Amino acid sequence: MPTSPAGDLAPLSGSTIVFDLDGTLVDSAPDLVGTLNFLLAQEGIAPLPLDEARPMIGRGARALILQGFAAVGAPVPEDRIDALFDQFIAHYEGRIADESTIFPGVLEALDVLKAAGARLAVCTNKRTGLSVQLLETLGFAAMFDAIIGADSAPAAKPDPRHLTTAIAEAGGDLARAVMVGDSVSDAGAARAAQTPLVLVSFGYTETPAAELGADILIDHYDELVGACASLLASCPPPLKAL
Repeated sequence: MPTSPAGDLAPLSGSTIVFDLDGTLVDSAPDLVGTLNFLLAQEGIAPLPLDEARPMIGRGARALILQGFAAVGAPVPEDRIDALFDQFIAHYEGRIADESTIFPGVLEALDVLKAAGARLAVCTNKRTGLSVQLLETLGFAAMFDAIIGADSAPAAKPDPRHLTTAIAEAGGDLARAVMVGDSVSDAGAARAAQTPLVLVSFGYTETPAAELGADILIDHYDELVGACASLLASCPPPLKAL
């Protein structure tokens, strides 16, 4: 990743950069869709192609199950969703990172952000335990000051309380935070919390990321550090201790 002049990174000091997980930091679609297809196979239903199911990811496992089954013409009865959800989680835990990979440039960008004095947090509609497990399996959970799944917040994204909880748990300041995501849930949470928003163009979204009103849209993590510094330059300076 190209290095930036030191002055360009000054706005990052004391900031909190909050990331979505699936489709933003990690390309987890192969394992998530593989688990959905495991459930479909148990029902005697043909698998969904990865490209078709990929945009369904982002609102949690229950939503993925409901959308996936509906897409093949087999809507899930309300009295079966809990059992299917439990089967999904049990199977997914066993293959959580069999095919999942970190998006190119993520680790380099996180290193630069931390070196510049930013706190890092994860705010994801995936369960907290599964999120920690995925990040630990891929070897970079320790880079984050907080990992907040939907079960660790008052409500899931797009509710802004999910984002504000992640910022608070990381020890950050809402006035000096940036949300980095890929979907309408991330955009909704950031807008409701009045937090600057960076979206990636390569994630999981049914509505194209370019149409979700990001402050900055990036195509590669090489662009992230500069995008965050630019947005934070117009935010209030960090509070100084008395």
